[in-house]
This record gives sequence, structure tokens and C-alpha cells, in this order.
Amino acid sequence: MSEDKNPEYVEALARGLAVIEAFDESTPEMTLTELARKVDMSPATVRRNLHTLEALGFVRRNHKHFLLAPRILTLGSAYLKAVRVDEAIMPELHRITELFGDAANVGVLDGANVLYIAHVSETRAARRMASIGVTYPAYATSMGRVLLAHLPPEEIDAYFEKTELRKLTDVTVTGEKEMRKILADVRVNGYSVTVDQLDYGITALAVPIRDNVGKVVAAVNTSGYSPRLKPQDLLEQRLAELRVAAARVSNLLLRYPALLHSLGMH
Repeated sequence: MSEDKNPEYVEALARGLAVIEAFDESTPEMTLTELARKVDMSPATVRRNLHTLEALGFVRRNHKHFLLAPRILTLGSAYLKAVRVDEAIMPELHRITELFGDAANVGVLDGANVLYIAHVSETRAARRMASIGVTYPAYATSMGRVLLAHLPPEEIDAYFEKTELRKLTDVTVTGEKEMRKILADVRVNGYSVTVDQLDYGITALAVPIRDNVGKVVAAVNTSGYSPRLKPQDLLEQRLAELRVAAARVSNLLLRYPALLHSLGMH
């Protein structure tokens, strides 16, 4: 049964969440008209949602513009605290960054994107950075490719049918045939390496995190600055420890069933 025909589906709630998700780095503040256009809803519907969110403290008004209020952070932090990400995942990310510097992340598949649920960084380079709650196109990231590679064949087919592979840099792979070959190699090798795919200056290595029955439920990566980090050096120096981190997180998932179950939903 589809969502729009499911009697348990609350359309008003879905619309409210769509309004929240419409705010991003390109549109941090919007007028009622701009927001209605972006979410493809009537101004009257958006107005009701905005007034409700404003009354709850999740949205603020700046003259004729609306923007998210700091209280919106409680929604994301509730997840992190409920599933105990700090205890289950963060120690291994800190260990990886202490060993190699740079950055380490854990992500899950969220539609066509990879969603970052944990992040540690020792660098502040002038390039696109990851952080908790950020999403990037899965095809252009090391973790995204790991997660896509382990989908069932029919889901991989559906992904390519629905997803436009756009150039994010001059070297971003956008051909379906080439990307399918890359995903096949990732499945065989058990890791993914990307260089300047998402943004210039980012080289990353990712491996899968599996649940207790071997299903890939997340990915962990380590990344650094491309000009000083060759892919072969990344593999030789970091792959073994990254796999250790993935295995430890996999084992810890059994001690944190809420986190395991939430990851299994993706």
C-alpha cells in the first residue's frame, strides 16, 4: 500500500517535515511564497505549518522571512542520544583520527544520498566538509558507493532509474555503465576509494559495517587532502585499521539494539 493510500499515513505531519527539510545552505531564509514554491504546496498550507512550527519554537520569523530556530537541533540530538552513537561509534572514529589525522565518518544510505550519522575531524581544510546530519550524493562518495554496492540487484536498478548522476567536479564519474563496474569492484574488494569525486581535494576510503547476520547497514570511512594522499598509500596505511574499526562497531551493535534496529531500517 502506498503512503498516500495508507489510512495510517498522516499527511499533515509529512507536510510539516517537508517544510523543515526545505531549509538548507542555499535557502536558509525564505518568504512564505518562496517556501510554498520550493515544497510545492499552497501558501495557505505552508502558512499553517509555519505558524505551528513557530509556536513550537522550531521556526523563527525575520520580518517576512522564516528560518529554522536552534531548537530544531533537539530533533537530531534525540536520535544520537537514544541510540547511543557516542558509545557505539565515536570511540573508533576517534581512534582512526588519532592514528592517521584527517577525518573519519559513519554513514547510512538515505534514498539516493549517504547520510552522515557520526563524524570526527582534525582538519579544517578549505573544502567541502562532512558533519552529522549532512547528506551527499551516494554515487560521488566512498561510503555511498559501499552502501550502493551491497544493495540487492533490483534496488541498484531502481537507483539508476531514479537518480541523475551529475558532474560535481571534472572527474566525477557519471556514466551508468562505468558506475556499475565500480560498484561491482567494490563488492568484490570490500572497500571503495574515491578521489575528487564529491569535491576537489577529497580522497577517501570506506568499508562496510555489517549487522549480526552479515547485512551491510552502514559504512565507515577515512578521508584526507588529495594532493598529499595517494590512493595506494591510503590503502596500504589505513585499510587494515579501518576494517578493524568496522568489525568493532559491528560487534558493538549487538550491545546497542536501538542503534542496530535503526540502521536496519535503511
